[in-house]
Amino acid sequence: MVDSDEPDADAGRADGAAERAAAANAPGDPDIDDLLAKLDALSDTVDEGHEREKVRQTISLVERMPGTGALAERITKYTSRDLAESFVGAVLFALPLLVEGGVFEIAAWFAATTVAGVPVLLIGHVGFIFLATAGLLYFADFRQIAIRHPIFGVIPRRYAGVLLVSLTTSATMLLFWGRLHEGDPTAVERAGRIAVVWAAAAFGAGLGDILPGESQGEDLGKFDLDIGDD
Repeated sequence: MVDSDEPDADAGRADGAAERAAAANAPGDPDIDDLLAKLDALSDTVDEGHEREKVRQTISLVERMPGTGALAERITKYTSRDLAESFVGAVLFALPLLVEGGVFEIAAWFAATTVAGVPVLLIGHVGFIFLATAGLLYFADFRQIAIRHPIFGVIPRRYAGVLLVSLTTSATMLLFWGRLHEGDPTAVERAGRIAVVWAAAAFGAGLGDILPGESQGEDLGKFDLDIGDD
């Protein structure tokens, strides 16, 4: 009888140690954001679709609790509707530039300003697009954007989606409207034209994505591109 009680005692000690470890890792002054962060982490660990949906329902319930109105600005999912909203925003902001001759002048300036044959202003302009888009999505106070399922564990999906949608929209519209090759530009000038329109389109795509709030639909995070994940 004494031997049979020993496994129970060991299990009790193990449970106690686990509880103490969990308590040590818990925030000192937990709030609703901490609860939602835990629920988000839980939704990433469950495998079954119905279990994940129950977690999402719990998150939705918490967000609707009295006193949590500010959480309406919180965006956790990234869906196909977000891609569509980005496309609409990119089109709206790119349209005025498609008929603006100043785009050609700026592109020619980018192509003409080089260091050792490298179009440094064009490269700097592209870097500005990357930084401005990141600032709009994650540092401006329009919405609280949660980063979940980053591509390869590094690149936020929403960030990549906004940049790719706006770039594709800019290049496609310039091509279809006959503005990309007008005047027989060089390859660098064509890239410059796309980059100029891309700056406005990326801004519009970001606003079109986040301003309406969190979209309904299936989270694209299920299409996991992280290397080494099961």
